This record gives sequence, structure tokens and C-alpha cells, in this order.
Amino acid sequence: MDMLHSVILGLVEGATEFLPISSTGHMIVVSQWLGMEQTEGNKAFEVIIQLAAILAVVANYKERFTFKHTRLWCQVFIAFLPVAIVGFLFRHQIKELFSVSVVAIMFIVGGVIFLVTEKVIKNKKASVEQLEDLSFKQALWIGLAQVFALIPGTSRAGSTIVGALFAGLSRKASAEFSFLLALPVMMAASGYDLLSNYKAFSGAQLLPLLVGFVVAFGSAFVAMKLFMAFLDKFTFVAFGWYRIVFGGLLLFLA
Repeated sequence: MDMLHSVILGLVEGATEFLPISSTGHMIVVSQWLGMEQTEGNKAFEVIIQLAAILAVVANYKERFTFKHTRLWCQVFIAFLPVAIVGFLFRHQIKELFSVSVVAIMFIVGGVIFLVTEKVIKNKKASVEQLEDLSFKQALWIGLAQVFALIPGTSRAGSTIVGALFAGLSRKASAEFSFLLALPVMMAASGYDLLSNYKAFSGAQLLPLLVGFVVAFGSAFVAMKLFMAFLDKFTFVAFGWYRIVFGGLLLFLA
């Protein structure tokens, strides 16, 4: 992997991981566009930039990591359980779904779901404006919705946000809970990949790994800030249309 590839992939991972547009889908498409094969070194690189995105959440929400928020983290853990169980049990079947055509179709489906969701909740007042008001039942509902993110192109952030909106959370609270829920999900996924591909790090070049890590961290940190600012004034409709257009383009190119 050269330096340009590490910068591009680090930027894509960080910029898309916490937006409802599927980071996995974008990484698959960009990797194929760059002509990159799934070598051991590239697998190691993917683990590193995912870890960078995890640290960006910690940096953005460091005030949440106190005993004062124990109840919230218990809710995050409850929401994490469904995807952890289903993902582990069906991990081999899930890997077989990874293809550009599946990603493209799920981009479009997810986009339509966002447009429908916004239409349904348009005149409804959210029951949860702050995460401190979240119930355990709502957290479990969001966790069940996150299971759909196991289908490539669906988007982990997208499925959790849609689930949260239907559970009664405001747009900003939905996005914030999605950020926090990313921690156990990404730690579990990265940990599994690290154990599966630890030998790849022995042959990986240090400088591209470091550059990718820094770029992924910086872009993820900024993306979360801009996303929350965006939700102060706008809805998720723009993301719905983006998904539909991007998915249609993928189908056309495929």
C-alpha cells in the first residue's frame, strides 16, 4: 500500500463511519476503484483505521466516560448484544454477502427508508431529547434495528439512527447514541479482525499505517462535529437521496 492509498482510505473510513451512508460500502467501492486486493497488509491497515475512528468517539465524548453515566453505558451494552450475537452466529454467511451489487441495492433501500422515516416522524414530537431520558426498552429496540447493519451497504449508523427515530429519540439524540454504540461494535469487530490477522502486522509498512491512522482519526473527529451541527438545521432527507443516487450509480457501473 502506498501513501496515497493510505490517505484516501483513511479519509473515507473517518468521513463515513459515523454518517448514515455505510462506511463499509464506501470502503468496498473505493478499494475496488483503487485496484487494491485483500492482502494481509491491507487487512491490517483496515484494523488500524477502525481503531482510529474508535478513538475519535472517545475524544469527542470524553465527558461521557465517567461513573455518572453508568446507566447510559449499560443501555449501550444492551443495544450492542443483538448485533453481537447475530453477527457471531452468522459471520460466515455475512461475509458471503459482500459484493458491489448487494451494497448498491442496500444503499437504495436504506435511502428509501430514510425518506419514509422522515415523512412518518415529521409532525411527531420526540420523547427523548437528551440521552439521560433514554429507557432500557428504547435502547433494546435500537439494538434490534442495528442487526440490519450486518447486511453490507445498510450502514450501522443508518440502521441505529432509524431505529432510534422510531423509538422516539430526537435526530441529535439518535446520532449521539449511534456514536456511542459504535464503540463496543467497532471494538468487537476490530478485536476479532486483529486476532484473525495479527500476523499481517509483522509484514505491514509502519508509515502507511501511521498516516492512515492519523487521517482516519482526524476525519472521523471532524465528521462527527459537522454531522451534529448539520442536524441543528436539517433532517436526514439529504442522506436518503444521497444513498439512492449513489446506489443507482453503483448499479449502473456494475
